[in-house]
Amino acid sequence: MTERLRLAELMAALSLATDLGMGQPMEQALRTCLIAIALGERLGLGSEDLSEVYYVALLRFLGCTADAHEAAEMVGGDEIAVRLAIAPVLGGSPGEFASRVMPRIGAGHGPLRRARLMAGMMATGLARGRDGVRAHCEMGEILAARIGLQSGVRRGLSAAFEAWNGKGFPAGLAGNDVPFSARVVFVARDAEILHRQSGIEGLRAALRARSGAAYDPAVAGTFIEHSTALMREADTASPWRTVLEREPEPHPWVPAARLDSVLEAFADFVDLKSPFTAGHSRAVAEFASAASDVDSVKLRRAGLVHDLGRLSVPNGIWDKPSRLSEAEWERVRLHPYYSEGILARATALEPLATIAGMHHERLDGSGYFRGSKRPEIPTAARVLAAADSYQAMTQPRPYRAALDPERAADELTAEARAGRLDTEAVQKVLAAAGHLRKPVRAAWPAGLSEREVEVLRLICRGGTKKEVAGLLHISPSTADHHVRHIYDKVGVASRAGATLFAIENDLLR
Repeated sequence: MTERLRLAELMAALSLATDLGMGQPMEQALRTCLIAIALGERLGLGSEDLSEVYYVALLRFLGCTADAHEAAEMVGGDEIAVRLAIAPVLGGSPGEFASRVMPRIGAGHGPLRRARLMAGMMATGLARGRDGVRAHCEMGEILAARIGLQSGVRRGLSAAFEAWNGKGFPAGLAGNDVPFSARVVFVARDAEILHRQSGIEGLRAALRARSGAAYDPAVAGTFIEHSTALMREADTASPWRTVLEREPEPHPWVPAARLDSVLEAFADFVDLKSPFTAGHSRAVAEFASAASDVDSVKLRRAGLVHDLGRLSVPNGIWDKPSRLSEAEWERVRLHPYYSEGILARATALEPLATIAGMHHERLDGSGYFRGSKRPEIPTAARVLAAADSYQAMTQPRPYRAALDPERAADELTAEARAGRLDTEAVQKVLAAAGHLRKPVRAAWPAGLSEREVEVLRLICRGGTKKEVAGLLHISPSTADHHVRHIYDKVGVASRAGATLFAIENDLLR
């Protein structure tokens, strides 16, 4: 019999990463799922519809990395803190939104910088917010399809931010045109947050005020009627275990042979957080697996998921072009800790946890997050560390250009000579990198031209149309023409969607 993996367990692990990206305490999506399932039962939903609600609740923020870079630029760096501020007022009035969110814009900057950011928000905030939500929903839907989630779940994710009154994003759907799973999860997620912040009476008051506006009146009314019992659903010592127990039958399963393709979706989800890391995890996985004699499958999978914890760090830190402060470094140093913690939860991913969590450890004890030394670092983790270092060197970063392969090889060798990286692991990774040559393409995918691929690579790295025009010595209108053609040809509407296409078709290297 073919080995099978529980889809719910894999998606529950992914939901922990989205919690980090949204600034929420881990297991927030799990608690939302428990509330949503109980609410769906009281609304009389059958098993198939409950399953749809279950997965939409777990994965509502599957697209949260799609606009992280742009959101961070718009708010002054810490998009996670602003998302945390938005959470309780997402379904609220414009006045609630402004009073809660505007004070967070540009936090930590001087008054002039904050004034400029707020002015930008006032001038373009609505349009940029709509674009961000569109990218978020598009990416969530694409990744859900690649994971193999049912069409109803994909529809629910594509409409995750639509409102009953038609004033939501991205399409402005209204009333019964909004998928029912999206309506249920909107209320359930807000309820989890509002109850933590304002208690049961504050929750009920918000539901009454928002009923008929953001919320479906029938869903909000049912919640108010059963609010005490519904909130008890989330009051469990182990939301992880309870979520798995509460999944509606029949449980979807994933053939073990498909685990790699599911983890590729995990990898792309993480790497879309910054234009500088698009395709990073896939390349690390490729180098690490090719460099291993005995653990190639495990190393490939660990490479795909080693950076899940990156979502805990704001893009203002990852995309900073200058030296990090000590406080910023502390946040960076913790991201492998979160990667390991997420992977350790799921049975199928637990064997990858320690390897992934040690990808920044160094033999001399100078690495993080443990500060482990040579005897404590297993061979597989040493290979992953070398592969991660080499691949990162060959990608551009905000503070430096990409190193050419020869320079990167010299740098990696120097790290081994200094006693930080394992010499044998470095040699194997460099051998793998030197032999990974792609054949010349007869044609580009989706009918893209050579110039369109050049443009695609630049926009995937965060280039604006004006910057593309300057780098390729073409007019801004020609650059805009190319971008529109690219989006039409690959069937997307956002930079994030185009970047996912580029990663999947290996167009970035």
